[in-house]
Amino acid sequence: MNQQELIASLPIHLRPFVKIQDYDLYTPQDQAVWRFLLKHLSQHLAECAHPVYLEGLKRTGIALDHIPSIDEMNVSLAALGWRAVVVDGFVPPAIFMEFQALKVLVIALDMRSVDHMMYTPAPDIVHEAAGHAPFIVDVDYAEFLQRFGEVGMKAISSQHDLDVYEAIRQLSVVKENPASTAVEIDESETQLQNVLARDEEPSEATLLSRLHWWTVEYGLVGELDDYRIFGAGLLSSLGESVHCLDDEKVRKIPLTVDAVTTNYDITSEQDRLYVTKSCKHLSQVLNEFAASMCFERGGADSIRVAIKAKTICTAEYDSGVQFSGVFSELLCDAVGNPTYLRTSGPTQLAWRGTEIPGQGIDQHPEGFGSPIGKLKDFSRCLSEYTFDELKAHSIEIGKNVQLEFLSGITVTGELRAIHRHEHKNLLLSFEHCSVTDLHGRILFEPSWGVYDMTVGATIDSVFGGAADRNTYRLYREPSNFEAAEAVRDEALMELYRLVAAAAGDQRRDDLLLATLQDGLLDYPDEWLLRAEILNLAYLKTSGAAELNQRLRQEMDNIGTRFPDKAELIQRALSSHS
Repeated sequence: MNQQELIASLPIHLRPFVKIQDYDLYTPQDQAVWRFLLKHLSQHLAECAHPVYLEGLKRTGIALDHIPSIDEMNVSLAALGWRAVVVDGFVPPAIFMEFQALKVLVIALDMRSVDHMMYTPAPDIVHEAAGHAPFIVDVDYAEFLQRFGEVGMKAISSQHDLDVYEAIRQLSVVKENPASTAVEIDESETQLQNVLARDEEPSEATLLSRLHWWTVEYGLVGELDDYRIFGAGLLSSLGESVHCLDDEKVRKIPLTVDAVTTNYDITSEQDRLYVTKSCKHLSQVLNEFAASMCFERGGADSIRVAIKAKTICTAEYDSGVQFSGVFSELLCDAVGNPTYLRTSGPTQLAWRGTEIPGQGIDQHPEGFGSPIGKLKDFSRCLSEYTFDELKAHSIEIGKNVQLEFLSGITVTGELRAIHRHEHKNLLLSFEHCSVTDLHGRILFEPSWGVYDMTVGATIDSVFGGAADRNTYRLYREPSNFEAAEAVRDEALMELYRLVAAAAGDQRRDDLLLATLQDGLLDYPDEWLLRAEILNLAYLKTSGAAELNQRLRQEMDNIGTRFPDKAELIQRALSSHS
């Protein structure tokens, strides 16, 4: 399956977030960055990562010597029951989780720049491919990851969450753009800090993101005194994969559901990490948190969480009927049972994830309200009655009908249609309809038009987003805030290309060496290019001692002039000592 076919197989609302990987856009310098990072990461992680890591790289189509193509990865992932797509930077958390629930890995398209090798502020293919993919080969971990997606896509987000997402995305793009000025970076950082500084109670989505951070991104596995790395953020960071092993500077804590109370800072190294016993333990902790979420609990309290969030959420009746929108009001009886629920703004009516024909946001653009509960003298939910049984209760299409709920809510009007599916009554449509509560409050009046009444006795689940996401999209298009492409130095790229082409060649090529040495004169600060030349087979022979020494001295000088590059340069030099 090629990239176009894979995209076509995805749900419609996910397709706009997927890009096509044009492999030719990766520069020879990008490839050199990948080779350097994967060489040093794999050497270090062979000792301190979970044993499945190196095996996982091979089995998921990730080579050490070149940036992986998404097609190569998908050939390997298919054998594991997974797929992968490429995206441009950050995608909304709910969208990311939905891909994961579908067993689709989301791989950032970009390759981190040579200036951000130790840490990148934006998602990149090193983090997503070499960090997340390898552990898919572990069945327990793969099941945990998919389950996390299923739970995550149902989490209720707040407007604050959406604001934080946009601010983080903007900051990451600005920081990664070499054309950005210090003023632009400062403005983006200030914007993010202003959003984060708002005193907001953490939403379900925020709490779940913390659990994701301390497990999928920055998790350790084993015992407190004998652990291995499995978190993608650690696996893809040369610096933090070493720093995290320092038990004096980084506290190790047994993983429990309490991890959701610990916030994190994406801009700095972590001062604490959580250790899970096993991948099965991960799933246990996830399910413990999921049991507390509104999609599992339902009821009045869950509806109130959705109302407070002020974002698009879905309430699901015991009948399977769902309605989605921004919930604005809930009525309850004296013992707390929900009796009437109302939305404001565009609302969708659905049944088990599929919009009921004619009941989308165009039909309900200004809001929706409907009773919840059983009718008087009805032993079962109204959804379970046959047409003959309804007729016996004087409920018949084309006639005036009065429905009296146990809560005291009364619906009176001419019944025009009953929408049924799989032997269930999902929706009753009335004309000339009045709806009042026990105290005479008017909830709907005839002048407002057709009254569509959803059918259900209880609210069994409340979750974030719309029921049918293909027809009611929370994110219609990805953010269009994208970094401008850096200007490519073609002469420099040609030097990288020459070195890559000569790699492994045992012959001495005087013309090649002369070309490279002349080229280096124009790039006195290019430490990675010099490290690439040191990798050439000839430079490891006794006949190249003078050139070898010159390159090493030049790299040392670069490290002195640019202290932020010194650690990387020393890594490169030590691997050739």
